[in-house]
Amino acid sequence: MMRKEAGMEIVVGFLIGFIAWFFARVVLLGVYTVDQNERAVKTRFGRAERIGDKTTLEDPIAESMDPDERARYRYPQVRVIQPGGPYLRMPWERVRKISIATNTINMAVDLEDPSANSGGQILEAVTKDQLNTGLAGQIRYRVSESNLYAYLFGIQNPIIHVMGYFISVLRQKVANFESKPAASDAQSGDAEQAAGEMTGISINDLRKNLRALNEFMEHECKSTAARYGVVLDAALITGIDPPNDVESALAAINTAHNEVSSGISLAQASADQKIVQSKRAVEIETLKAQAEVQPVKSLAAELGELFRGGPGVLEAYVRNVRLKLFQKAQDIYVEAHR
Repeated sequence: MMRKEAGMEIVVGFLIGFIAWFFARVVLLGVYTVDQNERAVKTRFGRAERIGDKTTLEDPIAESMDPDERARYRYPQVRVIQPGGPYLRMPWERVRKISIATNTINMAVDLEDPSANSGGQILEAVTKDQLNTGLAGQIRYRVSESNLYAYLFGIQNPIIHVMGYFISVLRQKVANFESKPAASDAQSGDAEQAAGEMTGISINDLRKNLRALNEFMEHECKSTAARYGVVLDAALITGIDPPNDVESALAAINTAHNEVSSGISLAQASADQKIVQSKRAVEIETLKAQAEVQPVKSLAAELGELFRGGPGVLEAYVRNVRLKLFQKAQDIYVEAHR
């Protein structure tokens, strides 16, 4: 009887312990919340909850990928837990929370080797004219809510992949960068075009087209969301500096170019002014000639009408004109016949 009671106490104690463990494990430790700038993914026995058979190729983020990339970067769409709570998870479930806030990082930072690129300050690149230059700027990025699977499970360190991809594209663009001539340059004369050839220096072209370079990088990196689960919000390249021993030579070239451009502009302005003055003089002389010719034409037309009026009409007209002239004249000289 005593053994039976002892067995019952053991069973009751086991049940009480299990209930206490279950309450602590499930109720106390299994309740969680998700902040406003966070998203969460729940895994069950290590497998993320998925949305049927849907993949990222069915999402708009995959539109920027090439056909060969679509075959390589095919990730399942997972169920994303939105901000709020409290939520409950079972002991065999795990919740992975990810911040989707926008972050900024220096584009010269090497996350695997902090001492590289002058301690993460300057990114070196070679221009098309073999000039080793330094680039400074930042990258603004955030985690893609549409592709959390790639960020959490597809790649070990997505930021390193994004940085490597960005730097490789940037260096390739710098090495082949050519500025597009403006419309005004295309319509200019031969002298201005000859002076424009002096501006074909890659470092100058890059400095004048920083905005175009940033826009190009943003366009080329649109596929990072589908590749690595990271959205590149903006590329902020702020500085392009050559080595110190080249800076003085570039300054001299730029000064000479500015002087030539100034001289060409002054010469073109003077030529344009002379052309305008010449056109105006031609217009004035043309108007004078027309003013002198018009009375003659009118007189010729009037005399023709008088001649067609009959015999004696023209002689009478000439006589009347002479009489008017005699009235206005102060002295009259008459030829005397000897």
